[in-house]
Amino acid sequence: MKTKPRNAFYAQSGGVTAVINASACGVIETARRHKTRIGRVYAGRHGIVGALTEDLIDTSRERAATIRALRHTPSGAFGSARYKLKKYEDNPAQYERLIEVFKAHDIGYFFYNGGNDSADTCRIVSEKAAQAGYELRCFHVPKTIDNDLLENDHTPGFPSAARYVTLALMGDALDNASTGSARLFAWRRQACA
Repeated sequence: MKTKPRNAFYAQSGGVTAVINASACGVIETARRHKTRIGRVYAGRHGIVGALTEDLIDTSRERAATIRALRHTPSGAFGSARYKLKKYEDNPAQYERLIEVFKAHDIGYFFYNGGNDSADTCRIVSEKAAQAGYELRCFHVPKTIDNDLLENDHTPGFPSAARYVTLALMGDALDNASTGSARLFAWRRQACA
């Protein structure tokens, strides 16, 4: 007997970067290529807060060209949040609410795009879903320059962060050269030698 594909939930977390929407594009396009396993992809409006408040964006209503355009869209297309879930012991209701919303929308896959706290949230949500007997596969989608995450060889944002720093330094160098500052610094070095 063929089983019905389960839906996915995607959320953005923390500070947005030049590549966070490219990651969203990758998740959504990949899910669309696997329709026998993943039904709809719901995005949380303003990250995990979207799941807690059941404010979900049904990305299946968007055309393929719109999703593809996310690759080059700045900021956070679905809205991000710097909302960190409390420890389970301090607020179990948050985790129970997540499972309740996931059940209501038949969410079988949770993709959380963020840094260290997002990775930890994936782990905790996965553990709590298993304890509740709810089948849920949780995936951390790394963003920005979080190369310190365990089991990560690189993240998509690292080149964008390096490019930003390089362009800022090049701009500063051009500004200094155009004002004669370079000659002033050379004169000071000679005078102090």
